[in-house]
Amino acid sequence: MTIAEQAAQTPLGDVPSRASWIGGRFEEPGPDSLEVRDPATWRVIAWIDDAGEAGVDRAVRAAQAAFPAWRKTPARERASVVDALAARIAEHAEELAQLDALDTGNPLVAMRADVAKGIRQMREAAGLALEAKGETYPLPGLHYTTREPWGVVARLVTFNHPAMFTASRIATALVTGNCVIVKPSELAPLSPLSIAELTAGIVPDGVVNVVVGGPATGAAIARHPAIQRITFTGSTPTALKIQAAAAESGRMKAFTFELGGKNPIVVFPDVDRDEVAAAIVRGMNYTRVQGQSCGATSRLAIHESIVDDVLERAVALTRKIRIGLPTDPETEMGAMITKAARGRAIEIVDRAVGAGAQLLTGGGPVTSGDLAEGAFLEPTIVGNVPPGSELADVEVFGPVLAAMSFATEDEAIALANEGPFGLTAAVWTQDIDRAFRVANAVDAGYVWINDVETRFPSVPFGGWGDSGVGLEHGMEEILSMTRVKAVNVRLR
Repeated sequence: MTIAEQAAQTPLGDVPSRASWIGGRFEEPGPDSLEVRDPATWRVIAWIDDAGEAGVDRAVRAAQAAFPAWRKTPARERASVVDALAARIAEHAEELAQLDALDTGNPLVAMRADVAKGIRQMREAAGLALEAKGETYPLPGLHYTTREPWGVVARLVTFNHPAMFTASRIATALVTGNCVIVKPSELAPLSPLSIAELTAGIVPDGVVNVVVGGPATGAAIARHPAIQRITFTGSTPTALKIQAAAAESGRMKAFTFELGGKNPIVVFPDVDRDEVAAAIVRGMNYTRVQGQSCGATSRLAIHESIVDDVLERAVALTRKIRIGLPTDPETEMGAMITKAARGRAIEIVDRAVGAGAQLLTGGGPVTSGDLAEGAFLEPTIVGNVPPGSELADVEVFGPVLAAMSFATEDEAIALANEGPFGLTAAVWTQDIDRAFRVANAVDAGYVWINDVETRFPSVPFGGWGDSGVGLEHGMEEILSMTRVKAVNVRLR
């Protein structure tokens, strides 16, 4: 029987209670707890302890105690530990994918790919361990730099890819000699806690800690004076709260924020219309995370001469998407993370349509049969969205595409650069000069030409503006887990 089947048959009073993993063991649940729901059925599937300030402090002290020995462990040995952990996670990949499908509402097939990607990123991080090295300088005497770990690193991850993010975030912190505290979203904490348990016997106690809880626990992490390095994947408003809480510590801290986006896909008239329609649907991540993706190309700017034809093709493709229970291997699109998130998305669409935009497909909840109690929302495309409007500029973080048209290249660039975000962008054209010209003019940290969504872990990823600060993936992320020490030797 799968984890999902077990949960479906568990009486509400018998759901498990989980607490933080600190110092190589699970703590006993305390009096403060939060419910974890299956977004597809709205059943309570677990309770988690709300660690709060005291739990965070225990995790910090466990990490501090483990740090001296872990820091002295040679980089090659740290890489071997990460490789061994990746191998153990691979042995439990199906279990973790089932947990994520149950916990997030994302389709099982997508979560299987997520876990595999997280394992791949762990192994790539292990392979880069020896590259976190310093430099020498051709000056009188001897001048060199070394790369030193921060100590206790906090990594706060969001709900859409919990297993993948937890695995990869642990790996880059560990290979560089840091001890790590992971805080998963309280909405999807189950696979991170399972990964924590898998570290037993492989990673020394205290090197990896997973602290669960709500916003107050996250704020306690940001405020703790012993945590100097914090990374966060999530929304811009939450990142601002993290910065404010960190300031209360009275200590300087280093941040990497990978935040939201209202990412443009700019389409010129010289494209293959079927190919670009398929890319529009794929770039929205309807069939992976129900559009709940910071990198989703959710703002379509398309030339006026082809807008109706391409949108008609894209609408036809979205109507073929199979919506169903996430744990069904045949499901292509699952549920949004909460009913509140779905309600917010519907309200934004309704306001746009009320102001004159055209609802081309979707826009409503799915409430039939087995899906009646879940947070399901139809894949949605809204046309004739006015530039500068709410739907044009606000990140819905749901399966909603906002489409608008342009006449000139300058208008296309203006549409692409509208609003406060700058995470990803896509440019579609067969004119190579125009492709590079527009890609250079777009204010985004990651740009595709004639592609969407494809990413490679060795290529740095990060946003501009309100989409974040700092870079993830590859050597950029490895180096960000270190700080530079310069040594000057006067030779006699």
